[in-house]
Amino acid sequence: MTLKIRVIAPDRTVWDASAEEVILPSSTGQLGILKDHIPLLTALDIGVMRVRIDKEWTPIVLLGGFAEIENNKITILVNGAEEISEIDINTAQQNLEEANSTLAEAVSSKDKIEATQNIRKARARLQAIASINE
Repeated sequence: MTLKIRVIAPDRTVWDASAEEVILPSSTGQLGILKDHIPLLTALDIGVMRVRIDKEWTPIVLLGGFAEIENNKITILVNGAEEISEIDINTAQQNLEEANSTLAEAVSSKDKIEATQNIRKARARLQAIASINE
């Protein structure tokens, strides 16, 4: 193990372990981090973080936040996070359908933004589940 990764949400520490590699959903695209990465502070988008431990990938849904990479330590502060064991595929699919319907009916900018965020969250959950089956 070469990277120390901590994912901290407002209500709990979601992840605290070592890994060989992590892929983050940064606001500018997927960001891969390996041992001895240069120091970096980046904004995170809603998406799936993937952590590689002993050739196995573990997905975690991140609901936006920030990541700091320094001295082989990655500290991730997020608005929320969900481990794959917390996600039900049927509920995620239903949430996606409801969010798409809400977006189609949205009139105000606020409602459109909220529905779009809900769509992105539901898609991230489904993507995390799909990555386990690959």
